[in-house]
Amino acid sequence: MSTADDAHTRHLAAADPTGWFEHLYAEAENGTANVPWDVGDPHGLLVAWARDLDGTGRRALVVGCGLGRDSEFVAARGFATTAFDIAPTAIATTRRRFPDSPVDYRVADLFAPPADWHRSFDLVVESITVQALPVALHQRAIAAIADFVAPGGTLLAIAVARDDVVPEGPPWPLTEAEVRSFATGGLREVSVDRPDGRWCAEFRRG
Repeated sequence: MSTADDAHTRHLAAADPTGWFEHLYAEAENGTANVPWDVGDPHGLLVAWARDLDGTGRRALVVGCGLGRDSEFVAARGFATTAFDIAPTAIATTRRRFPDSPVDYRVADLFAPPADWHRSFDLVVESITVQALPVALHQRAIAAIADFVAPGGTLLAIAVARDDVVPEGPPWPLTEAEVRSFATGGLREVSVDRPDGRWCAEFRRG
């Protein structure tokens, strides 16, 4: 059974760096692949960061939401939550998993998002999405994600860390310079931590 680490998936990612997600989710739906990040629980770094967070009256966006683990958690913190993924099968599967969810799950492309998402969200959560793209697309993806943050809003970015060597991928973990580059378009860095080989970074728009 394939996973995101095998040669088949590496070929898909190289040939179609955003469309390979749909290939993987469709194969998982057919029982011929595993989605390795489908672990059921929200990311531990997100849970720790948002422990005392009250999102009442505020809007959140979850980038590359996959099968909804982080989106449901964010919504449970009180945010009016929108979550998107480029893979239609991922969104369809998530809606079936959470039929009564308050989350607005959407099929959308990070590189061609709805115009009304521009600087519209009080919280933007980016958890391991950029690292699922080839390194050549990282800066474009980072800039697109930063653009979702509203004035006064916060971006939380979570990723596996790497130093200088570019892995064969996927994934393609982020360097410190890449993580700090989320501070663009008026976002300022609040904190950049590296617990257990992962980045957990917070940025805010003044």
